[in-house]
Amino acid sequence: MSDQQMTAVAVEGGKGPAEALKPVRIPVPTPGEGQILIAVRAAGVNRPDIIQRLGFYPPPPGAPDTLGLEVAGTVARSAGRWREGDRVCALLGGGGYAEFAVCDARHALPIPDDLDFVQAAGLPETVFTVFANVFEHGTLKAGETLMVHGATSGIGVAAIQMGKAAGARVIATARGKDKAAEARRLGADIAVDASTEDFEAVAKAAGGVDVVLDMVAGAYFPKNLEAMNTGGRLVHIASLGGGIVELPILKVMQKRLVVTGSTLRPRSADEKARLAAEVERVVWPWIAAGKVKPVIDKVFPLTEAAAAHAYLEAGAHVGKVVLVV
Repeated sequence: MSDQQMTAVAVEGGKGPAEALKPVRIPVPTPGEGQILIAVRAAGVNRPDIIQRLGFYPPPPGAPDTLGLEVAGTVARSAGRWREGDRVCALLGGGGYAEFAVCDARHALPIPDDLDFVQAAGLPETVFTVFANVFEHGTLKAGETLMVHGATSGIGVAAIQMGKAAGARVIATARGKDKAAEARRLGADIAVDASTEDFEAVAKAAGGVDVVLDMVAGAYFPKNLEAMNTGGRLVHIASLGGGIVELPILKVMQKRLVVTGSTLRPRSADEKARLAAEVERVVWPWIAAGKVKPVIDKVFPLTEAAAAHAYLEAGAHVGKVVLVV
């Protein structure tokens, strides 16, 4: 299929503002050994895409230069367990903002029966990230308390629902009373408007937290440590509030805290395949039971990726922003 052309989205000049995203015509990718070709119907828009567009998050070796870490569509060329026409959603190293994308067959999952392509496109990046960080690194268990910062982001929305599905109590923080109300509607037991309330004080008054999922860092770091119970786990997935923090070692020792974090994209193909299998085993039944539902805020045509990025950067969204092909 490589002699055929498709529409994709590229960053004019290699990096730049949202308006640097332009539709281009490029060859349809050819799947390699163990890869499937997906006819993309929808692609999730994520903050790492913005960071890559700005020039700070290069794709891993062998991944396309074009943006896009998650898609949903139909299999156009089969491999592994998949047959042509199967409905799949998939985690990609890049290249999702396009009419076709290739991925390791092991990194695709069946689209749950009740979901459409737009909903399914909002799953892989967020669900894989939350599962790896909250449940594997953070070892969240039923009966524990999870605190989720950035509650109305795509990650936050997934984390609230997955925490509740696992039997945990969830404290969510967001900026603004409307976003806090949205977090409550999504199932958070306690929602904190971080622009007017002290989440550390609220968490302590509620008995403390066992796991924190944090994408802020910076000034949130000492407050997280104070809010955590003995044996607590603080897991970082971004540092929107500042990446350099001061760690009080004595506090970590006294409370036996774990401070950790991870990124998803640079993991090996085998590690992503292991994670995909675990997500399908644990999270897909929650989706089938209606305990975890994709929350789609806004949909843009593929050719309007620039507007989608500008909208995500404005920060008013609740849930996912998705491009449709």
